[in-house]
Amino acid sequence: MKRRPVEVAVLSDLHLGTYGCHAREIVNYLKSISPRILILNGDIIDGWQFSKRYFPAAHMQVIKEIMSLLTGGTRVIYITGNHDEMLRRYSDIEIGNFQLTDKLVMELNGKMTWIFHGDVFDASTKGSAKLLAKFGGHGYDLLILLNRFINWWLKLMKREKMSFSKKIKNSVKKAVKWIGDFEQTAAELAIEKKYDYIICGHIHQPQKRVIAMEKGQVTYLNSGDWIENLTSLEYNNNEWNIYHYNEKEFPSAKVVNIEKRLPELNVVTDQVALFISSLTGYNSRST
Repeated sequence: MKRRPVEVAVLSDLHLGTYGCHAREIVNYLKSISPRILILNGDIIDGWQFSKRYFPAAHMQVIKEIMSLLTGGTRVIYITGNHDEMLRRYSDIEIGNFQLTDKLVMELNGKMTWIFHGDVFDASTKGSAKLLAKFGGHGYDLLILLNRFINWWLKLMKREKMSFSKKIKNSVKKAVKWIGDFEQTAAELAIEKKYDYIICGHIHQPQKRVIAMEKGQVTYLNSGDWIENLTSLEYNNNEWNIYHYNEKEFPSAKVVNIEKRLPELNVVTDQVALFISSLTGYNSRST
């Protein structure tokens, strides 16, 4: 497949290392684009649910494709999120084309874009509530797994797919209000800082809309996620747009079985697991 040129691509909430991650689709997408700048806007590796027992080859290949873009000249900017907060102790590191940071301000065609993950607005990721959020993450992962099985069955029956988590979010008024409050708070702050665009992740809700207030207006964007929405943001021709993954565009694409191609894969995967374990303080004896 010929790669599409993209000026800036923003992906967030991949949650590598969890059962809900659509690693095959992420690899297909990364192989289809040639971005000048790739922004990974948080929750790329899920340190909250990480286990050395589960980091499959497809997840490893996502990292490999990112590294391939990096070595090919793409500038890769990794913005930390709450699930990969263990990396925040290394923030503001720059090595060649790679940058690790907690937030980013970019000027694109004379307009200022403010990019960060967004967990700063979420009280459930702080203090004692954080433990409940971690348990909730495990429950969400199980719900996504169940949803996948049902969607597989619906596909066999030639029925339309459905999303349990979306239905739950849309039916619970408190959840709908929380998402609205998140977007409004982010917009207010961006307007105060005189930014033209604000880009977040975190809430797994792809969005592009202009939010107007008395003090001004800002274009709010959210890159969504690669658990259920399979979306990213792309900047081309002076415009931001939401990209929605469509499996019909990748009929012959598949994740290469790198276990056969690279005999040392298990060693590499173990090294990745050991590295993440050291960052998260994960204890292998607890699995």
